[in-house]
Amino acid sequence: MISLKKQNVLVTGGSRGIGKACVELFLKAGANVAFTFNSAKEEADKIVSDYKETSKIKCYRINLANLCEIEKQVGRVLTDFGNIDMLVNNAGIWKEAAIDKMTIEEWSEMINVNLTSTYLITKLLVPKMKEKRFGRIINIASTAGQRGEAFHSHYAASKGGMISLTKSLAAELGEFNITVNCVAPGWVITDMTTDSLAETEIYKKVLSDIPLQKIAQPEEIAGPVLFLASHLASHITGEILNVNGGSVLCG
Repeated sequence: MISLKKQNVLVTGGSRGIGKACVELFLKAGANVAFTFNSAKEEADKIVSDYKETSKIKCYRINLANLCEIEKQVGRVLTDFGNIDMLVNNAGIWKEAAIDKMTIEEWSEMINVNLTSTYLITKLLVPKMKEKRFGRIINIASTAGQRGEAFHSHYAASKGGMISLTKSLAAELGEFNITVNCVAPGWVITDMTTDSLAETEIYKKVLSDIPLQKIAQPEEIAGPVLFLASHLASHITGEILNVNGGSVLCG
């Protein structure tokens, strides 16, 4: 039912976890896909190799803490694909730091990678979306951006900023038929959470807080992302779609 043929998609952080699941789902829906990665070159190359015979797909290495590098590589994406119709701002980091121990370098890294890169990539792609009078932007935030997260205040701040950015851009870009929405996952089984969930007590505590009694797989986040990019969600914008098994029940 969902077909994205002839649509060009950019997914940041597309070599692992939620990003990889999004890349694969968009490809299955017929889209042309560009995706970024930072350190996982082997994984990125494998995805390209697996799908290059059936789809247009390219990967780009970007350090999202480097603004000049973002501008350069997004320029390459536009040269290679002509335009980007759909943007999934997924790439991010998650690190622990108590507020009285956190350094300014740790704070700046988190904000730059998770929030500033989202702003800049969106800024660079919006002009062509405006020209076409069509665009779909989906930002991957977190339940932490809604309720906060102890010992991860810089992470929660970056995701809370992404949620506010989503609402602001939805209001700003709606007249150009550009929708801007957000998916806010709870716990997801990815490389980022493996170490924490490996601890039995943490795993039990996490599970006990989820009414559905399971931790999400990346594909369970990618599905709602694809929905928000599709024609089925053409009248939805500024929405924060919680995908957390019921662990955080907020409107």
